[in-house]
Amino acid sequence: MQTSQSQFRSRQLGKTTLQLSTLGLGCAAMAGNHRPVTEQDNRAAIDEGLSHGITFVDTAPFYGFGRSEHYVGDAVRSKDNIVLSTKAGRLLKPEPAPQPVAGEWPGSFAFNPVYDYTYDGVMRSYEDSLQRLGLTRIDILLLHDIGVMQHGVDLNKTLFADAMSGGYKALDELRSAGDIKAIGLGVNESEVCLEAMKHGHWDAFLLAGRYTLHEQQPIHDLLPACEEAGTGIILGGPFNSGILVGGDTWNYAKAPENVRTKVKNLNRVCESHNIPLAAAALQFPLGSPLVASVIPGPRSGAELRQIVDWFKTDIPASLWSDLQTEGLLDPAAPLPS
Repeated sequence: MQTSQSQFRSRQLGKTTLQLSTLGLGCAAMAGNHRPVTEQDNRAAIDEGLSHGITFVDTAPFYGFGRSEHYVGDAVRSKDNIVLSTKAGRLLKPEPAPQPVAGEWPGSFAFNPVYDYTYDGVMRSYEDSLQRLGLTRIDILLLHDIGVMQHGVDLNKTLFADAMSGGYKALDELRSAGDIKAIGLGVNESEVCLEAMKHGHWDAFLLAGRYTLHEQQPIHDLLPACEEAGTGIILGGPFNSGILVGGDTWNYAKAPENVRTKVKNLNRVCESHNIPLAAAALQFPLGSPLVASVIPGPRSGAELRQIVDWFKTDIPASLWSDLQTEGLLDPAAPLPS
């Protein structure tokens, strides 16, 4: 593999000492999320990202039921400049996963992910992740997939209570002891982040798909709250699970008509400036100084190289202003410069 010397700017994550590359590496899709990914492509996506100068890598036990952490650990073990985040909230039991969970991760390892946000569960998850990664340290540990969208109203009440009591206590102890440098949530809902802020001090929220070229509601509530608290944002799902990169899915399901219509209009304005829609989607979230890194999820080395090209595309200020003029971007949205 030819090694690139290209580097990306870095940003401080909230009030922590961590510096994240503004383009990060999300390692869910490459672990086989919804469609098979070969071991060769999985490893190539990670290796290509590192060779291009990406220094922030995010994974989770859930991604491929241990598969993602296994490959990430292999790739970063000999590196000394990588900021690594993983997640807690599920334990991997040595038994077959039920359908449809197993069907969402073709090629996954033979484990069953079971929710556990308790103190003991989070501590066990942290220790298990170190074993799977084959590393002695994790920089950022995030409670994974809390929220009504994930669990429904009734179950989420119970799991959220576990997470905000025992789970938070475990994270805070690990942070206080210096075992990890930052704690937070990794979720698909901004509302649960706002609620969690009532229960402790969080260094970061990894928010997937909720602050994108398509939707900007968090600038009116979550982002101001994070600015006041000194909490950084990592932006996952910048393509809204596919609709902003030529796919037809939004929120991991077929996009409704109103979403498809707005995306067509976003694409029309981008085309008028000869800018790929995906390039605008990747760069837009970084208009907010609270966003430390944007982490798309490539499935192969080729997809990673395409992402780097989009990220390095020069985008004129007139594109952003035209999107706002046409009512396609919130008028209060901070724009990239």
